[in-house]
Amino acid sequence: MIRMKKFLSLGILILLCAVQTSFAQTDAKAKAVLDAVSKKINGLKSLKANFALHLASANGKVSESKKGTFSMKGQKYHVVLGGQEIICDNKTVWTYTKDANEVQVSTFNPNEQTISPAKLFTNFYDKEYKYKYVGERKVNGKNCDVVEMTPVNTAKQFKKIELAVDKASSTIVGGNIWEKNGNQYQYEISGFTPNAPIADTYFTFNPKQYPGVEVVDLR
Repeated sequence: MIRMKKFLSLGILILLCAVQTSFAQTDAKAKAVLDAVSKKINGLKSLKANFALHLASANGKVSESKKGTFSMKGQKYHVVLGGQEIICDNKTVWTYTKDANEVQVSTFNPNEQTISPAKLFTNFYDKEYKYKYVGERKVNGKNCDVVEMTPVNTAKQFKKIELAVDKASSTIVGGNIWEKNGNQYQYEISGFTPNAPIADTYFTFNPKQYPGVEVVDLR
């Protein structure tokens, strides 16, 4: 099964990995594509997007798909994946599981998170990934530039990540992720809504909306 934390890491990585205007160890074409994505994302006050993530295991025995939504406003974010949610107001992180009707509460610390919007709006990826332009491709009917990203640190979980960037809108619309264990993920991003009207309350957990919820405070 695709775990929630892994999906969150994958989803945010896919959507926001290119948010700086300078990239180390990359070619000129890849830099131009990523600069355009950076300019687009950094110019937004908020955003919403839909995700579809499809897993094919290395042994061919597991095939799984998940769909979810991602909302962001400044450094705040809210991910919904089936019966699970992760909510962050840049101070506190709430991880809710519907089946258990339980929410885990922790202090937000971007330095302890593998992937987070706070990290993604720094030079996090400039130093840790190489970028390479690998050509053009049509994805979901859109003409896209394709950029390949590989980690400098070979100890990382991902061997390679592929980003398909819509030429017309400079937004990431799909691609692939390869893990070292042989698993491969294909992903799609749709319903990208820039500057979506989102209330600040959407980025906090309100227990009144979850009757009987068990609160596990890890702070």
